[in-house]
Amino acid sequence: MVIVAAVDRSDRADTVIKQAKVLAEAFADTIHVVHVLSTSEFVNLGRTKAKEGDPIDMESVKNVASNISEEAAEPLSRPFEAVGLMGNPSDEIVNYADEQDARYIVVAGRKRSPTGKAIFGSVNQSILLNSECPVVMSTDN
Repeated sequence: MVIVAAVDRSDRADTVIKQAKVLAEAFADTIHVVHVLSTSEFVNLGRTKAKEGDPIDMESVKNVASNISEEAAEPLSRPFEAVGLMGNPSDEIVNYADEQDARYIVVAGRKRSPTGKAIFGSVNQSILLNSECPVVMSTDN
């Protein structure tokens, strides 16, 4: 089976990778390190000359997202698959985990009050509510 390690470009990606490694070793599973980019994030990264609203090649976005996944997975001492996706992060992560019949999705916890989550939304909260497989919330603590 697969352990989906959902990473972003923050320092919290390290905790996701560490937890995914523990789970993968316990179950002899493969790790898929997944990063999702929206087109606006892709443009903001400056890796294209396109401007907001311009048509963008989806493969270019997925390649950049895959490269970010690969960078996050550098500490892994075991084989992994770097996966780049484009779109809404929570939807894409849940859909990918469903397609792969994932054993777990590992995400990074973020310290935010319940009010903050209600006002600003939460990718992790959406993944928790919509995933068919168990979700592990990894924290630095």
